[in-house]
Amino acid sequence: MTTTSAQWDTDERQFWLRGEQPTDWVDFDEAIGVWRVFGYPEALRAFTEIDTFSSNTERLAPMEVQYTEGNLVEMDPPQHGKLRKLVTHAFTPRMVANLEPRVREITNELLDATGGSGRIELINDLAYPLPVIVICELLGIPADDRHLFKRWVDEMMAQTHEYSFSEPNELQESSMQHAMEQMGRLVDYICEHAEDRRRKPREDLLSSLVHAEVDGRRMSNNEVAIFANSLLVNGHLTTTMLLGNSVLCLDAHPRQFAEVRDDRSKIPGAIEEALRFVTPAPVLGRATLRETELGGRTIPADQIIQVWVGAANRDPRQFDRPDEYDLHRDPNPHLTFGRGIHFCVGAGLARLESRVVMDILLDRYKSLRSDPDEPPAFLTNPYVTALRSFPLLVA
Repeated sequence: MTTTSAQWDTDERQFWLRGEQPTDWVDFDEAIGVWRVFGYPEALRAFTEIDTFSSNTERLAPMEVQYTEGNLVEMDPPQHGKLRKLVTHAFTPRMVANLEPRVREITNELLDATGGSGRIELINDLAYPLPVIVICELLGIPADDRHLFKRWVDEMMAQTHEYSFSEPNELQESSMQHAMEQMGRLVDYICEHAEDRRRKPREDLLSSLVHAEVDGRRMSNNEVAIFANSLLVNGHLTTTMLLGNSVLCLDAHPRQFAEVRDDRSKIPGAIEEALRFVTPAPVLGRATLRETELGGRTIPADQIIQVWVGAANRDPRQFDRPDEYDLHRDPNPHLTFGRGIHFCVGAGLARLESRVVMDILLDRYKSLRSDPDEPPAFLTNPYVTALRSFPLLVA
């Protein structure tokens, strides 16, 4: 027995996962005070027209948001380009390819540790620890502390309500404050390692960040920590979600799963389609710098835009049969990793890790399927499409 998308307990607000289309490609959500973009061409404009759509949404937040200085995700040019250059060298195609042997080694070690019981829990046993270990080793911070990162990040993502820019309330403020406290713990942790690198540099990315100069000055420990934190959190979350979602899609489509097992060259196509079909991070934020027209709507300056990438990846104007999972889809210009200057710097690493894991799983197990008595469970959060548990029966 396999799972199907109809059985997935995804957040009910992610309507596209049920094969539904939005009423309008662009609308205004009065309840939370944001413009929502659901269409593909409209989303593409929001990502690429940086003179109109800013990545710095926090300037419009109705409450103080801490830990923004050094956050690459929220930066606009020219500062964005200057800081992005500091890490781009660590994620070039050549550097990523050189990580494959280590990714294979870690994957096999993690699977060995499951004890061969005929059952693995894909998320906790493999999909979470693997990318955390890899990104920690790149940064040069102890991967053994990953239980700390998991606790802090889980707490940050625990909210289930939508953030309102129009009517902030006590619950929202309390939730945001709690999330900022967890972020603070992670930033303080990395600050300690940043200070250590100032005194004793090593051959790692954190040392490079600490000693790099931007506009003639070095970043503070806090800036370095927030910058490194965005790499650590986004770098592991994306891959964790992608790994789980990729196996989930194939489990729900056994004929295509059999194709992949017989021909491993089809693994990349299966991963790309999973990125489109079950978009891990289904919403990205922008803020208008000036009045603009988008999807037939006039949007004033200084408005928050929610780009619902998950819905855009199901836009029938761009994708034929958008609600079908098809590993042969070509071309597959999904927007999961964004577009333009903010295209995900770790996209290549996420793809490599997912490809390696899928290949090893198929090598090690002749049978790999979901447990009919314990189906996969999703996080209840409108801003991520991610599994919190996925038991697999293996043989």
